Amino acid sequence: MDGPVQLNQKQILMEVIEACGEWFVRVVEDSNKDTRSLELESCALAFAEGQRLRLHVS
Repeated sequence: MDGPVQLNQKQILMEVIEACGEWFVRVVEDSNKDTRSLELESCALAFAEGQRLRLHVS
């Protein structure tokens, strides 16, 4: 993911990272932060894609 995106005056940041054998998806919408830990990369990428669609980020 390339970095923060401005969308309707909201700043959105999405990250997918691997650390210590776990995959983390972090979604930041303005001041709302959500971090999910998943065991499989495929699950993390699927979750991130769902969030991208939910937030209408291209």
